[in-house]
Amino acid sequence: MQAAVYTQYGPPSVVSIQNIAQPEPKATEVLIRIHASAVNSGDMRARSLDMPKGFGFIGRLVFGLTGPRKPVLGVELSGVIESVGDKVSAFKPGDKIFAAPEGAMGGHAEFQTLRKDAAIALIPKGCSFETAAVISFGGITALQFLRDKGEIKRGDKVLVNGASGTVGLAAVQLAKHFGAHVSGVCSGRNAQLVRSIGADVVIDYTTADFTEGGARYDLILDAAGTAPWSRARPVLTKTGRLLLVNGSLCDMLCAPFVSRKNGKRLMAGVAMGNAKDLRFLADLVAKGVFTPIIDRTYPLSDIALAHAYVDTGRKKGSVVISVV
Repeated sequence: MQAAVYTQYGPPSVVSIQNIAQPEPKATEVLIRIHASAVNSGDMRARSLDMPKGFGFIGRLVFGLTGPRKPVLGVELSGVIESVGDKVSAFKPGDKIFAAPEGAMGGHAEFQTLRKDAAIALIPKGCSFETAAVISFGGITALQFLRDKGEIKRGDKVLVNGASGTVGLAAVQLAKHFGAHVSGVCSGRNAQLVRSIGADVVIDYTTADFTEGGARYDLILDAAGTAPWSRARPVLTKTGRLLLVNGSLCDMLCAPFVSRKNGKRLMAGVAMGNAKDLRFLADLVAKGVFTPIIDRTYPLSDIALAHAYVDTGRKKGSVVISVV
């Protein structure tokens, strides 16, 4: 089968299309014929080892000390179940699914095997493979940070910093679903997009600073990495929470101590995909509450160009890879 493979860390040019062996499902696995995947910030970091501050060596431990441990990237995908192992009953051949392989990766290929209990869900009716492929990365991250870490509730004033990226666009929509008043921070060229998906207020960071003007927020979700504790703390309410999606190692280690000393809380960490949350997001997509935004679509053969575009930092939403 064809797959986008990288054997060393570096720029987009280290990724190339190669023929590799097609995986065979074990008794507890499903074989997926992939229709679409995506290149997102997770793929970019794994490819380049451009990690948040403090995570450089940890990145090598995770992805491979001297070279990539998993040569095929792709942490989200959609496709059709090709076959199932003897001990799989939840899925059958022909099922249209989307999935978050996460650490297993492998979405940038024609086929992938996943465990039956992995983060897999049926594609909602009326949803294309391209849209389904990009539900999980932004959706899971925004959902778990807002709902689980931030304990968002109706009436909260929420600010999403980096509102035009994959996570930011999902966070704006999900915060509105939970009944919050949402302010989105992005560049002026993306203001209309962020406003169109439900933001009550849009702040153009090139002309205004969200820390000025007197507004206070119950939740600040920083998806851009430009709102550290020192900057965000003054504009949090007395019990406000700062959610750092792209926090440094120091942020993660210091979060419990900061939270003990203040009514205001700092929360960092990672989001982990699971089938239950994917089904929750699929239901929101089916109802029109959550719509993943696609910036560009590339064929698998142009995977290096897709990586190069993600590296610019100017994408709006997701970059899709069309495999079929």
